[in-house]
Amino acid sequence: LLRDWPIWTNFYSPWSPTNEVYFKNKSIVMRKLIMKMSISVDGFVSGANGENDWIFKTGDEESLAWSVGSAWQAGLIIMGRKSFEGMAPYWPTATGLFAAPMNEIPKALFTKKGFKGIDPGHTTTAELSPAAASWAEARVFDRDLAEGIRELKAEPGKPIVAIGGAGFMRSLIATGLIDEYVLAIHPVALGSGLPIFTDLAIPLYLKLVDVKTFPGGVIVHT
Repeated sequence: LLRDWPIWTNFYSPWSPTNEVYFKNKSIVMRKLIMKMSISVDGFVSGANGENDWIFKTGDEESLAWSVGSAWQAGLIIMGRKSFEGMAPYWPTATGLFAAPMNEIPKALFTKKGFKGIDPGHTTTAELSPAAASWAEARVFDRDLAEGIRELKAEPGKPIVAIGGAGFMRSLIATGLIDEYVLAIHPVALGSGLPIFTDLAIPLYLKLVDVKTFPGGVIVHT
């Protein structure tokens, strides 16, 4: 089984090689926003009820090592409130390969319904640890999504990496502010589930700039 990791650049992004403004005045280029998602061959990022076990069933050691290594390239991890509330109780006490980058890299969450903070009942054993503190200190944006993203992109630092659920990703795509899409195409068809490229107002033109393959198999686009 294979995992291809196409890196798609937004054709109109300041980072796109086709953008003349980028070459004429590089000083205006802001911090890059990267979306990273696993996706099935039939275009779903999770099952209808959020199931994601298929992601872990279709990888291999090399793809896992690459994924962990690429995670460290982020200067900030952003996600929606639902994903944050699901991850915050888990990662501070996790011991897997992803635990270090998930706990050490600063985070920000976006919400339309407010955020009351992490439930102390779920963080008792780790609330004083540096890992738990990194989640408790996450920045919260409860205003317009595009406005918040522009604020973050104007700040110095390594790239912003967006992770999380389909709803947040659809909203993020709609802003037109994503510079790079890193899509992990898994060799599995789900039949149904949650997509992220639905209801686009206009076609989203992307330029393929890189592909990485891993020894688990091959994905063929026909």
